[in-house]
Amino acid sequence: MDNNIDKRIVALRERLDYLKDIFAGKNLGDSGLLEDRLEAFASRVREGSLRDDPYAELSSIEDLFGHVERRLDKRITAMDKVRIVRHPQRICLRDILENVYDNFTEVGGQDEYSLDPGMLIARAVIMRRSGKKTYSQAVMVIGQEKGHGAEYRNGGSVKPWGNAKAMQYMHVAETEGIPIHSYIFTPGAYPIEDYPGAAQQIARNIYGMAGLRVPIIAVTSEGGSGGAEAIGLADRRLMLSHGYYSVISPEGAAAIEGHIKAGERATPEMIEHCAENLHITAQDNLRFGYIDRIIEEPPLGARPWHFDFFRTLRQEVIRATDEVVISTRIVPGLRGLALNRHRAPEVNLDEMHISWALSPAAKDRLVEKRQQKFLHLSRYAVRDNRPLVARTTQACLDWVSRPFLNFKYDIYRKHQRRIKGFVEEIGNEWESFKSRMLAPWRNFKKSLRPKGEDKSKLELTELSAWTDDARQRRWNYLSPRYKIDRTVTCPNSESYGCLDLWGPDLYAEFAGVCSYCGHHFPMEPEWYVQNVFDKGSVNEFNAEIEAGNPLSFPTFDERIAAAKEKTGSRSGCMTFEADIEGIKIVVAMLMGTFRGGSFGAAEGFKFVEAAKRAARKRCAFLAYVHGTAGIRIQEGTHGVIQMPRCTVAVRRYIEAGGLYMVLYDTNSFAGPVASFLGCSPYQFAVRSSNIGFAGPGVIKETTGLDIPPKYHRSYHALSRGHIQAIWDRRQIRANLKQTLLTIGGRNLYYR
Repeated sequence: MDNNIDKRIVALRERLDYLKDIFAGKNLGDSGLLEDRLEAFASRVREGSLRDDPYAELSSIEDLFGHVERRLDKRITAMDKVRIVRHPQRICLRDILENVYDNFTEVGGQDEYSLDPGMLIARAVIMRRSGKKTYSQAVMVIGQEKGHGAEYRNGGSVKPWGNAKAMQYMHVAETEGIPIHSYIFTPGAYPIEDYPGAAQQIARNIYGMAGLRVPIIAVTSEGGSGGAEAIGLADRRLMLSHGYYSVISPEGAAAIEGHIKAGERATPEMIEHCAENLHITAQDNLRFGYIDRIIEEPPLGARPWHFDFFRTLRQEVIRATDEVVISTRIVPGLRGLALNRHRAPEVNLDEMHISWALSPAAKDRLVEKRQQKFLHLSRYAVRDNRPLVARTTQACLDWVSRPFLNFKYDIYRKHQRRIKGFVEEIGNEWESFKSRMLAPWRNFKKSLRPKGEDKSKLELTELSAWTDDARQRRWNYLSPRYKIDRTVTCPNSESYGCLDLWGPDLYAEFAGVCSYCGHHFPMEPEWYVQNVFDKGSVNEFNAEIEAGNPLSFPTFDERIAAAKEKTGSRSGCMTFEADIEGIKIVVAMLMGTFRGGSFGAAEGFKFVEAAKRAARKRCAFLAYVHGTAGIRIQEGTHGVIQMPRCTVAVRRYIEAGGLYMVLYDTNSFAGPVASFLGCSPYQFAVRSSNIGFAGPGVIKETTGLDIPPKYHRSYHALSRGHIQAIWDRRQIRANLKQTLLTIGGRNLYYR
């Protein structure tokens, strides 16, 4: 008897410690009451002075704990939920595997050399019955494993090779035709660029998941930005009621908003304030439409002994998988009946079997529905200032022009190219025949020429005629800084002995490039728009789309207004059509001058529309990254959802036969690089640019590591395979033309 009482007292002490931890100094009266009652009872147990029925008294204390927990749960804050999902007592993925699935085998290795311990992959089984018959349904379970305070798990921060292994087993699941259940328990990815690179691998995962031909169900407990998106692009996205999903941690947001210096920490009040303003809870994300359903947890969050919660979770993941299968396999008229039957709360899905196998046609519908789902997210978070007449007219023009463009490119141009190829072959054969027939006559004429010095030898030794155009390069646009009459010191002067450069030369004739070492000074976006593309060919579209403040983040309206006034742009992305030597191209430019090139709902809207336009007009699509600091944190999940959304748009464009290229300049970091930029098969960088997942300060803060100097420089990105080449700014136009003429999708018609 004493043994059992002691165990229950220990369990209550753990609950009390948990309550104190998650409320961090708040609700001291409630925790004090519980502590007094518990310690008084424990003291009598130790003294052996218990009277009457000790189990009845212990049960009353347990009931008091439950009552207090339920009462406190009703006034829990966003930051309290952050502390809940981080607590060592929080359920972890192994708890879910042991209590939700009937059997499982962990695969892919369990150490850092074969699989990052922060990523757990298992082949699991769910047993279901129909009448007297039992069915075994296999799933691939993939998720971050935090353990219960296990340090070697790295808090669920997955390294690049862990995400790579996850993608490998997603493809295994696709080959075997079994669903994927992903569980998101991560504060964010581990920010290192060791091969395959944090940003690059997350981009590959998002791109790959957009096209997987099996049902994907994602369940989020702690969803930290890019780390969550690495396994989060799913047909159904569920979220635990005490979880959070955010672009950045509340502490990180507070450090940025409060302009906290290195070594300092934001105040708890500032952190609580940011957690509320970011709208990171499950209820917020359900309202935004970024998750499909909330799974209710016990008061103050699910812990390993909440077995009723595991039964609920099992029903929810089975229901979500069934819904995906039904919505893609059953004819539309019958889907509603089948789905309503599954959604009834009294239905026990363990007693109802639905095969999760899909036909090829159903798999096509599955992928299409998944992609369309993400393309339509966050549209309401954008300020669309286009007049209604203009939008209606554009929609009508698109509808009318689609058949014409399809006929022009898919029928007329195809046959035109075949005819042209046939004519070229005939012409080549005729030239070859004519050359053989006239060879004797050419030899006879050659024998009659006077002996003298060979003209070809003279051409090799004579000086070329150097025209004025070749001697003085002219730019269509000059940086305003060329008017500054002073010298500029190159940052590499100590290393390479560069002499000072005169400003009017550096920012005009030299195009911002040091004439001694080749260092590239930053230039304005206008320099590229007017000097890279054919003069007069640039035609901007969707300029009326504005960056806004969808979360009503305090003081952010004023900061956005200041950025618009300073740059003359309404968002951090400029989309336009242009020509390079007559070749039509669609460009999405991320402008580092607009709040550091941060990316939000407006920029995502413009990027997606640019990809659609390039596909519709059969043009190449260029993402020119003048600079980007990452996702705009003040937009919260409205910003982070652009990672999978824009990646889906890029994948659809590439699969339609288009050529998608990325050119990095200045500084390119975080979410965009880890998604729709990093997934391009053709990525290039301007010399002196920096590319990576996180800056040096973030890496130091999250890992405690001091990175080497120039860790993010473009030549390091080239050495690890992130980019394919490094370009000189003065050669961008020539290099782009060469790339367009030598690389291209099957449906591009510009050659």
